Amino acid sequence: NSKRMQEEGCEYNGVIFAGLMIDEKTKKVKLLEHNVRFGDPECQTLMTRMESDLCQLLYAAATNNITEEDVKSVKWSEEPAVNVVLSAKGYPGSYSKGDEIKNLQGAEESTAKTKIFHAGTASGENGAILANGGRVLGITAMGSSVKNATKNAYEAIDKIDWANGFCRRDIAYRAIKRENGGK
Repeated sequence: NSKRMQEEGCEYNGVIFAGLMIDEKTKKVKLLEHNVRFGDPECQTLMTRMESDLCQLLYAAATNNITEEDVKSVKWSEEPAVNVVLSAKGYPGSYSKGDEIKNLQGAEESTAKTKIFHAGTASGENGAILANGGRVLGITAMGSSVKNATKNAYEAIDKIDWANGFCRRDIAYRAIKRENGGK
């Protein structure tokens, strides 16, 4: 895409997010979507692993001063990160709004390298955090393995006090299986 844009005299300088599916057996890559923004859960896991200064990179891109060396020098943690989305009960159908979500700070601090990203929240009275959407929170955790990162994410989720929140409990199971040699 960017090469074609250059050929047409419309050079692009920024981020392109690619949503990919990779067939496990054939290793064939299928492009599902591409955007000039990051996808939420995908970006949350990437940014949690990024050790370089994102602001410096974005500024260089915005001022048309980013170099190939800048891109190649980005440093990433070797530790895997896993993101689990905490949604409002009923999502993707109808769901209630305005429910208070408690103990977010305690949940985030419960395991090392855990970050809670707000997607569908609003501020309530006296600093309360309220559910205000379908996909409400993204809980991203790192660990020494995919299994450990997943365990950390779910431990944080289990500390969140929100009666109308739910999440899938099978996130990363295929990656954990691969990590364990397919067992």
